[in-house]
Amino acid sequence: MKQLKYISFLMLVISFHSCHKDLLEPVPEAAVGSDNYFLNDQQIETGVNAIYDAIQGVNSTSLDDNRGVQQEFYVTEMRSDNTRTKSQEGEAAQFESYAITANNGIVENYYRSCYSTIFRANLVLGNLGNASNTMLPIFEGEAKFARAYTYFNLVRLFGDVPLVDRTITLEEDEIAFTRVNTATIYELIISDLETAAANLSNGEYTRASKAAAEALLAKVHLTLGNYLEAQILCENVMSYGYGLEPNFNDIFYNEGNNELIFVIAYNQGIEADSQDFSAEFMNGVGRTVGVNYVTQDASDFLDASGGNRTPFSYRIDPLQPTQRQVVKYLPNGEDGGANGNVFDADATLSGNDWVVLRYADVLLMHVEAIMGSNQSTANGAALTSFQLIRNRAGLTDMVTSVTKQELLDERRAELAFENQRLFDLIRFGEAQNVLSTFSAANNYTFTATDLLLPIPQREINLSNGLMTQNPGY
Repeated sequence: MKQLKYISFLMLVISFHSCHKDLLEPVPEAAVGSDNYFLNDQQIETGVNAIYDAIQGVNSTSLDDNRGVQQEFYVTEMRSDNTRTKSQEGEAAQFESYAITANNGIVENYYRSCYSTIFRANLVLGNLGNASNTMLPIFEGEAKFARAYTYFNLVRLFGDVPLVDRTITLEEDEIAFTRVNTATIYELIISDLETAAANLSNGEYTRASKAAAEALLAKVHLTLGNYLEAQILCENVMSYGYGLEPNFNDIFYNEGNNELIFVIAYNQGIEADSQDFSAEFMNGVGRTVGVNYVTQDASDFLDASGGNRTPFSYRIDPLQPTQRQVVKYLPNGEDGGANGNVFDADATLSGNDWVVLRYADVLLMHVEAIMGSNQSTANGAALTSFQLIRNRAGLTDMVTSVTKQELLDERRAELAFENQRLFDLIRFGEAQNVLSTFSAANNYTFTATDLLLPIPQREINLSNGLMTQNPGY
């Protein structure tokens, strides 16, 4: 049973126009508006749940619906050396070949989904004056965690983006289209996560928590090169009683296990509360046939370095032996039967939770924080964290030092297909070398400007020239 309840009542309160206002300031169309709705804890709680609902996204065939995290693998994993489309056709194939256009509908949808989450967080934050003294800090912490999480993804994917830290009026359109320096965005992210960590406790993995805020903040500080701050935060999380799941496969199919810090929750078979990315990763099951398929480069790497994680990370496509599928998110935990696409339940209404933060990631960040700007470390605490990951993978030779490349490789093996690889390559300063080599080997067109996505052309058009495009697009 999922712990989140996704409540649709808020959508009856606030419905969205199809114009650009829906990104940052949805306009009330129903009889009840936000000004006379968020008047007590119960009503504000529906707003908080709506924030998670925005991150979760809509299980839909339409790019007019905000798809949320259900589209994230396109803009992250498929722009790394880990995954690709099966057929190299259509708009989805732009990601693997580094030929993304500013009119790409998936990019536009992801951008719009992010700002929908930010709007809902700002709506809650703007009505905290009506919350009780008991619930106010909790609501604030959850809303600020979600806003920071969303902006952290936006700034890493798009660079400078509009900074909207409150609900805005129709007369403030320029805020929606004025790109703000990444340093300023990071100031808000850090402030929001510090507030979330101070306000929240631990105990839930489908909602923001103290541990989730500190783990995410550690990753932010690693991205900015603030290694001591990251180390302290990782060690805080390491003191909270989390642990590695003994069986690697159980991380993804034993929901609620002790390794999970924060997940996006879904419910099987419920159209409004399920996900379809599990089906999309399969062959002839989802609405799209074969996306996020595993590259030869990634399967070769996992075969050599994955240890016992490899069979629980990818498999040979039962229908096409030359293709390889991600298996961390098989629909509802089923394997598709002997034919690879015969599922007992509707695969397009899957209930697999999406894992955002887990304890193994924190242990590897701990190593990274201790290593800092050095090329290797023999620090005992770092080696202990690294060894725990290796031992679980069945790679039990004693480690006496860890190089930066070994750490990057371990993150690739441990977190394969969890939308981490591209961000890791960029943070470690290896994206240009790795992706240039990968691109050349596959006749792709990667250049340094492909490390950022294009600002959706629709946003630039709506801005009447105010919004600028990223280089290379």
